[in-house]
Amino acid sequence: MNKLINQSIAILVPCYNEELTVAAIVRDFNACLPQAVVYVFDNNSKDATVRLAREAGAVVRNVPLQGKGNVIRRMFADVDADIYIMVDGDNTYDASVAPQLAEKLIDEGLDMVVGTRVSTEQEAYRFGHRFGNRLLTGSVAAVFGNTFTDMLSGYRVFSRRYAKSFAAHSAGFETETELTVHALELRMPVAEVETIYRSRPEGSVSKLNTYRDGVRILWTIIKLFKTEKPLAFFSLAFFAFMLAAVGFAFPLLQTYLETGLVPRLPTAILSVALSLFGVISLNCGLILDTVTKGRIEQKRFAYLAISGPRVKHA
Repeated sequence: MNKLINQSIAILVPCYNEELTVAAIVRDFNACLPQAVVYVFDNNSKDATVRLAREAGAVVRNVPLQGKGNVIRRMFADVDADIYIMVDGDNTYDASVAPQLAEKLIDEGLDMVVGTRVSTEQEAYRFGHRFGNRLLTGSVAAVFGNTFTDMLSGYRVFSRRYAKSFAAHSAGFETETELTVHALELRMPVAEVETIYRSRPEGSVSKLNTYRDGVRILWTIIKLFKTEKPLAFFSLAFFAFMLAAVGFAFPLLQTYLETGLVPRLPTAILSVALSLFGVISLNCGLILDTVTKGRIEQKRFAYLAISGPRVKHA
């Protein structure tokens, strides 16, 4: 804890209709990190979330644009701190682990530490959520590199340079995917720490829809693949078009060698068109790859312009 005394720490809690849990979260984090400031960013709650958060001692901000991604964008933009600790407002994460996560960030000079969820409660971490998390985490690992085992955790610690270099394009729950890819894209030093994951209190309802939000997260992964690795993405399109073109052209070639005729002219035109689409896709990939490298370089300059986490002495 001594390492954190001279650090400016912000606890960031995105909330939407969390009146049953928000006060407990504020009290627990104030007890574990008394020097930290707890910020509750309310996302148009219809219940008593705002009042209870203020009564518990939190600084409350309102975010009119609906969606967790919109909330995180405002969090990182509006709050200045050395260390940012983000935790979901459903009181399912263990506040007592927060000092350990923050100290690991400082000790190892990391930019993000993810609280990997560990739970023996079936209701806390349902099979559908576990399976979807593994599938989506595996998809990101296949494209961007295998670093995380729980990509969708809502319990994370960030350095200042991470928070201030994060563009935050996503609007909803797919923002966790974007948080992960941002770290992988810039090859930031990151780590995971196991933390207990509890069930929601009785009466509290999850805002996450397993299938709808799962599809949105998968679509986000595909879009990030296209945006961040365009050469690989459009190369796949190139090979798909060329394979289809060869498949259509091969019977025509056989017929031509046997008879000297091309009886199916529309098929031949289709084959040529597919080949052209393939070449265009490859050219798009080559051009966008150059643009992407320049954009990533600019993002890295912005990231390096802010000093990394370090122990401060009085």
